Amino acid sequence: MRQSRIPQVSIFEFYGAHETGQHLKAISARLDANPEILELAGAELIGDTTKATGRKGMSVDSIVRAALLKQMMGLSYGELAFYLADSFSYSSFARISTPVSMSTLQANIGRLSASCWERINGRVLSRAAEQGLEKGRVVRIDSTVTATNVHTPSDSTLLWDCVRVMVRLMGQLQGVLEPGLFRFRDRSRSAKKYAYQVDFARGANKTALYKQLLTVTEHTRADLYKGLSQQPRVQQAMHYPKLAEQGWRILALTERVIDQTRRRVLNQETVPAHEKVLSIFEPHTDLIVKGSRDVQYGHKLNLTTGRSGLVLDVVIESDNPADSARLCPMIERQSAIYGRVPRQIAADGGYASQANLARAKELGVKDVAFQKKRGLKIEDMVKSRWVYKKLSDFRAGIEG
Repeated sequence: MRQSRIPQVSIFEFYGAHETGQHLKAISARLDANPEILELAGAELIGDTTKATGRKGMSVDSIVRAALLKQMMGLSYGELAFYLADSFSYSSFARISTPVSMSTLQANIGRLSASCWERINGRVLSRAAEQGLEKGRVVRIDSTVTATNVHTPSDSTLLWDCVRVMVRLMGQLQGVLEPGLFRFRDRSRSAKKYAYQVDFARGANKTALYKQLLTVTEHTRADLYKGLSQQPRVQQAMHYPKLAEQGWRILALTERVIDQTRRRVLNQETVPAHEKVLSIFEPHTDLIVKGSRDVQYGHKLNLTTGRSGLVLDVVIESDNPADSARLCPMIERQSAIYGRVPRQIAADGGYASQANLARAKELGVKDVAFQKKRGLKIEDMVKSRWVYKKLSDFRAGIEG
């Protein structure tokens, strides 16, 4: 069973005198003053199938608070579990009186979808507007990159990743299929050796090593396909579906990795960024290049913040769209949030273009200040140089 909130808050809640402790205390009071947040989260955490009897799980209140702690403090689930057990301030904020494992935290927090958090943020913005803290009249727009947890990809390391994951899955398949039905050869050591040698090889020798690594990967792929074809003779039927799902998934990714390696290494083709597999563990990862800076692996974000410092909107982009293509859609999203467009906007130079300026004015924005003018006149963007200076200074704050 799962409760929305703990009926009786402990009288022993304690927050340290340190700035962080008092900050958490203030946020806790804000959460208590906005029960609608728990209603939004509870809609996803308490379903029709949730039983009213049985052992009590984490309350909706504790799950939301633990999730906020994790994000605010930049913690892993393991670190979050430790601090909840070790810190009075953290445990008081999350209203968790007994130690909670990292797997329990991950399972519960992971059930809150991105759309749920967006609705919660929308409620926070509505309350901020009601109290006059943030009305979305003056905003700044910028883009950044959030990294995914991947190693720097290369064709050789991706092939090695494919082989070792397929070998691991085949070992697990042997445990659920009838004894003696499925045998395979463990080629993980060979794949690791070739992947390591590729890093130090040059020219024709490097190409030859890639061919050997591709052969090892293809043989391993064939073995896994054979194992997944044994479904009618499963010994432990309960465990097979999950293994089969993982197996077919890795087979599809391996096929793509083999194809891109052949195209890039053997055929000397240029593979478009949107067709590349950058990680078999985080296949959604995009290749992001901002200007002339280093290549990054993750997702591009476009975000809008207000004068109060509140984040008004965040969009996780697909692929790597140009900033100039995202200014007007971000303005239109502000119209959907507040029912009107901002009066003044400050944005990075990457968003600047004559078409964007004209469209922003057409939507109803009075002043638009781009950090780099890119041929635009200040008088066309804003009503005075003083306003341009103020908006430019305001825009710089989003870099922090």
